[in-house]
Amino acid sequence: MDAPNLLNPERRMLLKMQQSEQTVWSLDEILAACEWSDQAVAVGAGHGLENHGFVTVEEDVTTEIRLDAEGEKAIESGLLEQRLWDWMMAVEEPSMRALQTEFERHEAGPGVGLLKQLGVSIEGGILVAQDPSHVESVLKQRLDFLSALPAEMVELDAVMLQHFRQRKGLITSLEQTIRSWSMTVAGNAVDSVHLSESVVISELTPELLQTDAWKDAEFRAFDVTLESATPRRGRSHPMQALIERIRSVFLEMGFSELVDDYVQTAGWNMDALFIPQDHPAREMQDTFYLKEPAKMDLSEDLMGKWKSIHEHGGDTGSTGWGGTFSFDTAQRSLLRTHTTVNTIQYLAQHPKEACRVFSVDRVFRKEAIDRTHLPEFHQIEGIIMEEGANLQMLVTTLKTFYAKMGYPEVRVRPAYFPYTEPSLEIEVKWHGKWLELGGAGIFRPEVTEPLGIESPVLAWGMGLERLAMLVLGLDDIRQLYISDLDWLRQQPLL
Repeated sequence: MDAPNLLNPERRMLLKMQQSEQTVWSLDEILAACEWSDQAVAVGAGHGLENHGFVTVEEDVTTEIRLDAEGEKAIESGLLEQRLWDWMMAVEEPSMRALQTEFERHEAGPGVGLLKQLGVSIEGGILVAQDPSHVESVLKQRLDFLSALPAEMVELDAVMLQHFRQRKGLITSLEQTIRSWSMTVAGNAVDSVHLSESVVISELTPELLQTDAWKDAEFRAFDVTLESATPRRGRSHPMQALIERIRSVFLEMGFSELVDDYVQTAGWNMDALFIPQDHPAREMQDTFYLKEPAKMDLSEDLMGKWKSIHEHGGDTGSTGWGGTFSFDTAQRSLLRTHTTVNTIQYLAQHPKEACRVFSVDRVFRKEAIDRTHLPEFHQIEGIIMEEGANLQMLVTTLKTFYAKMGYPEVRVRPAYFPYTEPSLEIEVKWHGKWLELGGAGIFRPEVTEPLGIESPVLAWGMGLERLAMLVLGLDDIRQLYISDLDWLRQQPLL
């Protein structure tokens, strides 16, 4: 029997298998018999012989779980949550303030988040464990899991495996495919005369044609009837496409886009919006405070106005929050936790000019990464400031915006936000169910009056990733930022 269009590696592999009485060949045995050092050559030759029906291939895929860099550190010095727990048990009063002094900022927030998942709560600024024995038990299970690595995935606890896969740098997986080859009757029938290796030419070149070498050469055959690969064109990422759609809707409605800095002061980010200085959102586990610059200057006149508002309500008729307003706290630098920080600064710079502005931009919060949370995400915001603006205008604008986004059925419900009154939650109907997509309201006098703003300010916003998950039918927010080309190619054009 002839050996049709076999490449030299395929000829050598088939010949070696014919010359032996061995029936099943492992990869190492093929490499040794053919005197190859490159595994890819053996696998490619075996694949080619399989396509011709000369060999059969058996594949066994195994996955081994190993420690990654952070996992190695955890074995040496303990998991982050274990170290925080040991500290809690060792001190008389495990307060958040003491925790932030003892641990680096990049450890304190995530560590508290991990302990919260085990039932530890914060009561009056003190870390409290509801069930210490449960915490100890889970921490031991986690350490035992890491200590058992490396191990086959099928041998490991599925719950622990899922937990550590959601944490960065602790474990990694290595997938191995073990192959073996067996020669078929057709392969054994190939005449060994046709298995001698020769120079096979796969490309005609000017240099080859200028000599007579091509006359006696063996040319590789190509099947011209096979379909060629379809070239793929570039396309926008679904998130970018959604951003462009939102931007076009705002522009259609007469809004102007606002873009500003990520780094802001706590004063503009929170104090200007009448968020009290002891609000939970200011805790280290929720906000990224910066070491450099640790402080950004604000005018004492401006901070004085905020101080008056916060402590006793100023001239607004409000009672304020009471307590003592700290200028140092107001000047701490941070990564903005919402885009309203930039909007309020724009309004402060143009307090008398009617405006309609919007932003679609990044914000940052110290969140543990899971299927519904990310530490960096996008926020959509719209603002209207003009004389005569009222609640009816806000509701009508909301319904218009969401209708243009493809949600004609919209309703609002009363809600509470520190810097708006009245406040609303926006719901849209999706597949027969009402889903909450954002918040809205009219800025309180405590926000507008210190900045010299006299006209009503209507505002609303929502998370872009939540909208994207809804539109794309996802149940895990991390899918939006995984470079999965197959998934991206399957997404509809928005």
